[in-house]
Amino acid sequence: MSEEAVKMVVLSPLLDLVGFYQSPFEIETEKSTDISAVDESIMVKGNIDVLVIQKRLWVLAIESKSTKFDVLSALPQALAYMLDIPNIERPTFGLLVNGREFVFVKLVQQEKPKYARSYPLSIERDAEFQQVLSALKRIGQLIL
Repeated sequence: MSEEAVKMVVLSPLLDLVGFYQSPFEIETEKSTDISAVDESIMVKGNIDVLVIQKRLWVLAIESKSTKFDVLSALPQALAYMLDIPNIERPTFGLLVNGREFVFVKLVQQEKPKYARSYPLSIERDAEFQQVLSALKRIGQLIL
């Protein structure tokens, strides 16, 4: 499955199931972001595939990849985008998806940003898919 198909077939129904298409949440796609390194010599530019927002507060930054890529190949790109969050007082959450697997990421901005990630959860195992749904619902509740 291509990246676009993953977003349409896997991600979109999932976001609908957890209520991210309804108020008070908003969805932005292909949100542009720019990150520069401390010495300003490196600039990372890109587009966040899907961004869930609640009153200008980033709820969830989502990076999707084609099924032919390992889900963790999206981690560096997602972390770079998550560093561009406008509200650094709260943790930023990310979701990596490749159509088969999901990985949750949490980034806390400090003097040295720190992140943690889940192990890959498979869409093919019912219990793990339920974990994905529960985690997404919990993230939405944490922001409200």
